[in-house]
Amino acid sequence: MPSVKVKSIAGSATIHYTISTPKNPSAKSIDKNIPTVIFLHPVYIASELFELQFADPSLRRFNLIALDLRGHGETSGKIGATYGREEAAADIAKFMEALRLPPCHFVGVSMGACISLQVSISFPEKALSLTMISPLPLTEPEDVAEGRMEIHDCWVEAFKGSKVDQIALLDSVCGALQLGFSGQETSLIKALTARALVEYRIATVDFFTKRKAQTSAAVSRIICPIKLVHCGADIAYAIEYTQEVRALLRANGVDVQLVEVPGAIHFGNVSNPKEINAHIAESVLQNSSGMTIPPVQPNVVSPFTAGLKKAGYREDDEDSDED
Repeated sequence: MPSVKVKSIAGSATIHYTISTPKNPSAKSIDKNIPTVIFLHPVYIASELFELQFADPSLRRFNLIALDLRGHGETSGKIGATYGREEAAADIAKFMEALRLPPCHFVGVSMGACISLQVSISFPEKALSLTMISPLPLTEPEDVAEGRMEIHDCWVEAFKGSKVDQIALLDSVCGALQLGFSGQETSLIKALTARALVEYRIATVDFFTKRKAQTSAAVSRIICPIKLVHCGADIAYAIEYTQEVRALLRANGVDVQLVEVPGAIHFGNVSNPKEINAHIAESVLQNSSGMTIPPVQPNVVSPFTAGLKKAGYREDDEDSDED
């Protein structure tokens, strides 16, 4: 993965990223003649979570960019005590400036959706559209906050001694799997889990529990359309939370719609890529007037597949549900 150094209100960081164009899965730069989509991952799993988006010919008509946030994947950079959505959004803005990116479409999952919303507030001119998959509630529900803290505590317990406590580590991983994947297990989910590493309580707990609801003044700065995608099998957040987000946005003049994907887990882009990808493509196409979109390529290759295969991913068995 290429990397770029940035310095924002969150401090200095080296951000690792991937660019895929219609003809090149690991490009050095975007094709400036077509739309650009930035994917922002959730907590626990980094850019590889978007394997099934980067492997989709219908989405590879666009420039696709995925980057690892602080505390995730290969990105390095200290996470300060005040790190939250504003700091994460500032990182994204500096990243876009470093790569000289034009205004982009954003696709965020859970935490990534929260950050994309903040980008549209803090830097409204940089966002053409948002597709927010499993958006966070206005504030974190107490039961979900407790669950996040339990996952963190198990992770810390696992690495306390000179040897890794495998039982505590398993408890932490199982908790993260239950939250993000509703306990489902396919070879892709197993491979994503095997390659994940999260080091900071701030990134995995405080980011969620310490944030306050967005204000009317803040969301009134948004100038791009937003699509909220509720995942029907989300065990963390009921649709009522997403409806509250829609109500706040709508009351302040934002062009917002809410769609539901039945049966999709919290990280719905993994369990229901066909439906999710269709929603992404629709948002990009509807908000890219004046641009020529290239035809669908018959075969595309994801830049993440090779690494995931080393961790056990098998592209032909994603309908399985193994123990």
